[in-house]
Amino acid sequence: MATNACKKGHIKVNGQAVKPSREVYPMDVIQLRKNQINHQLTVLDIPDSRVGAKLVDIYRKDTTPKEAFENQELLKYSKDYYRKKGTGRPTKKDRRDIEGYVDESEQES
Repeated sequence: MATNACKKGHIKVNGQAVKPSREVYPMDVIQLRKNQINHQLTVLDIPDSRVGAKLVDIYRKDTTPKEAFENQELLKYSKDYYRKKGTGRPTKKDRRDIEGYVDESEQES
């Protein structure tokens, strides 16, 4: 999974796209795109051996701006605005109603 993300360019270290074999060092800044959010992590230290998931927070600091998560919430609500999840594709009548509603709101602005 991480290898594919590196190959697709979703992971950067210190602003540069990296290969999966790239080693990280303390104070490196890792930027990754996951679920349409640009996460930013700072490496604080490197463990001597593998550690459990509960101990990972000792070695990294999440410096992702809070605005990124707020934008994700806004996107989630904007998608659900027109149709409820699981109702399928809009019918022709529904699409015309949506277009009419969007046109009216643009004219008011």
